[in-house]
Amino acid sequence: MVRAIMIQGTGSNVGKSMLVAGLARAFSRRGLRVAPFKPQNMSNNAAATENGGEIGRAQALQARAARRVPHTDMNPILLKPETDTGAQIIVQGRRAGTMKAGDYRKNKSHLLEKAMESFHRLCADADLVLVEGAGSPAETNLRAGDIANMGFACAAGVPVVLVGDIHRGGVIAQIVGTQAVLDAEDLAQVRGFAVNRFKGDITLFDEGRDDIARRTGWPCLGVVPWFNDAWRLPAEDMMDIRSAAGGACKVAVPQLERMANFDDLDPLAAEPNVTVEIIAPGRPLPGDADLVLLPGSKSTVGDLAFFRAQGWDIDLYAHVRRGGHVLGLCGGYQMLGRSIDDPEGIEGRPGKTEGLGLLDVQTVMTSEKQVTLRHAVALPGREPVSGYEIHIGRTDGPDCARAWLEIDGRREGAASADGRIRGSYLHGLFSSDAFRARYLGDLGYESLSGYEDGVDSVLDALADHVEAHLDLDLLLEMAEPPRLR
Repeated sequence: MVRAIMIQGTGSNVGKSMLVAGLARAFSRRGLRVAPFKPQNMSNNAAATENGGEIGRAQALQARAARRVPHTDMNPILLKPETDTGAQIIVQGRRAGTMKAGDYRKNKSHLLEKAMESFHRLCADADLVLVEGAGSPAETNLRAGDIANMGFACAAGVPVVLVGDIHRGGVIAQIVGTQAVLDAEDLAQVRGFAVNRFKGDITLFDEGRDDIARRTGWPCLGVVPWFNDAWRLPAEDMMDIRSAAGGACKVAVPQLERMANFDDLDPLAAEPNVTVEIIAPGRPLPGDADLVLLPGSKSTVGDLAFFRAQGWDIDLYAHVRRGGHVLGLCGGYQMLGRSIDDPEGIEGRPGKTEGLGLLDVQTVMTSEKQVTLRHAVALPGREPVSGYEIHIGRTDGPDCARAWLEIDGRREGAASADGRIRGSYLHGLFSSDAFRARYLGDLGYESLSGYEDGVDSVLDALADHVEAHLDLDLLLEMAEPPRLR
């Protein structure tokens, strides 16, 4: 019979996603059929699934950790912020529209039904479902109609383990304070707690751990040290993006306001010969960069205005004049063209916006969204590439005649006459070791890593880490059969 357990956090970014990935690999190594599940997620770093939908990147990584194919049921509600107050809503992998935050709060209760549908389907083919919460259950102002934390846990009858982050300080107050504000129904779901991201000698926190247990009455499942190789796994939250110091090859990445699908950077960051430098707003693009990479965007026109407001357009033109290379992916590709036409007002007010003009192509925004896994070959070397497309809009123009990818017999992408400026809708290019080696070779540097094998090695190391520091037998004891229809 299937069992489930939910990992909730005392706040955002306490390491829930990483712990669930480690638990998924650890329990799958014990022979259990494990499925990850997050009822509601907010992220612009999405992954495409084989059934033609999209889910949060963290759930795709957790599926890989569990040795399962990612499916839209693993993250039935995905919110993709487009502005400070509104987001695109993805329901069971499909775009369901855009909604202001206030309207979403009023209308989200009906989405619990969709979350429960997906959860029940996952339960039908699993021994253990690892559920991840979002944000914190202590946000009492969000409790009414909640589907991300205790609202889901109570509806599905799933026990909860609460995780605090000692690295940010105040972990005793995080956990004890969360207990203090939960109502009786929610408290009845909590079975224990864990402390994450400890640096130093763990025994120094023995008294603190015991104090939390005494004050709450909850058992501690463990104190988990900082996992040093976490940066080698795909990040989901833009706040987790960090520059990665490496070798002489410098890749500069402007940090756009609505940056999306930035997992394209991970294989480059893992290369010993490559330094990936994330350029924060207000800083110029470095003059010594070999490559400026314009990443994907959830709001291309808005991020293009943001790009210009930083003066990055002037820096980019200077980079090109110096002989530098430029790569635009998805939204970044659209920005590099001559114009972006949005006649239906999909991204805001209808109209045409002048692009950066570095590629002789034009983009027209369309309401149809492309969400597809792709197998391609890179030209001219025909290196195999696996990736995905998640975008709206069509891009055409003379520079598409120099397409540098081939997908199912059709050409994809565009390039300048000298080949130094390129764009494509295909995410995941650099995960291909052969393509990455050739691309870096064209920049004058050698590739020294195997990316995909490296991710699985890190997942195994993460599983070893949680096995060593969490009581997995107790966690499995705490898991219970959920309330199914």
